[in-house]
Amino acid sequence: MDGVEQEAEPCEQEQARPARKIIHVDMDAFYASVEQRDNPELRGRPVAVGHGEARGVVAAASYEARTYGVHSAMASVTALRKCPGLIFVRPRFDVYKAVSLQIREIFSEYTTLIEPLSLDEAYLDVTENLKGQEIATEIAHEIRAKIKQVTGLNASAGISYCKFLAKMASDLNKPNGQAVITPRNGPKFMEALPIKKFHGVGPATAEKMHRLGIETGADLKSKSLDFLLRHFGKSGPYFYGLSRGIDERQVRSNRVRKSVGAEDTFRQDIHSLEAAQAQIVTLIDKVWRYCDSNDIRPRTVTVKIKYADFQQITRSRSTNAPISSATLIREICDTILVSEFPSDKGVRLLGVTLSMLERAGPEASSQQFDLGL
Repeated sequence: MDGVEQEAEPCEQEQARPARKIIHVDMDAFYASVEQRDNPELRGRPVAVGHGEARGVVAAASYEARTYGVHSAMASVTALRKCPGLIFVRPRFDVYKAVSLQIREIFSEYTTLIEPLSLDEAYLDVTENLKGQEIATEIAHEIRAKIKQVTGLNASAGISYCKFLAKMASDLNKPNGQAVITPRNGPKFMEALPIKKFHGVGPATAEKMHRLGIETGADLKSKSLDFLLRHFGKSGPYFYGLSRGIDERQVRSNRVRKSVGAEDTFRQDIHSLEAAQAQIVTLIDKVWRYCDSNDIRPRTVTVKIKYADFQQITRSRSTNAPISSATLIREICDTILVSEFPSDKGVRLLGVTLSMLERAGPEASSQQFDLGL
């Protein structure tokens, strides 16, 4: 059921600057829903997208599977223990990307300010929109209806005057619903929110805040700007504003992801350098395809190694110019692997992450690289 609420008039203090109208659209159980759409036998049944082998991991779970406690990033053996009837389906990322492009086309009918976060979610700034509509909740309702019509899939949406609260609102009436957090009730919403749910608060920062007696937005709001500057440096003003429902981040249509990564857990541990080099090629191909298709280039390559005893290490190399080819990424990965082999422990997982991403330009070159060795 939709949680649709009309935008309230901003309070007197807010009337000096009209509130922005931001929509966060989040597809419901996207990968699993695509599989259920395309295979009627899966509808109404607990589905996990991923690999069901002993070392597999759940990439996405249908709502039927979630009722058993199955969720993404869960080990497949754990998921099967929680839900013995769980059906595993191999991921089809080419299909998910094609559907995502259909959804993106629907967004573009309403605004040019679209900031994709992943294949299944995005921010839209509809303050000034291509339809000339004034009510953002009506725009969100139309978009969700058109997504359903075109793709057969359900989407949820959150509407607010800033990005963070729009994202929070999209979770309030899931699945297949929408909600709005107005300028009037935004600050109160923030006060009740657990600090670990704040944008920009990771596990380490949350732990530090807990040590300082900060458990909720209200606790954070009670701290002075000077206090937050002393303890959190340049992030202090951001936390000070966010605790008051202020998030000035813009919806950026040219947003570049901070990183892109891929990893694989092997059915059997690998022990040799040659085997590791062979396995990592597939991961490099995956991350490079993303970079190439989005016309972005990395400056840092990180290799993740998890051993049979679950000890995990990461090794990174950075270059002095954007990396222009998968071949160069492989050379860097090979250099890292050579430094870690031979090993007296088997390797159960390898991962590759590309970071310091930037738009490709004429300066991207394959000639001069400082690998920092």
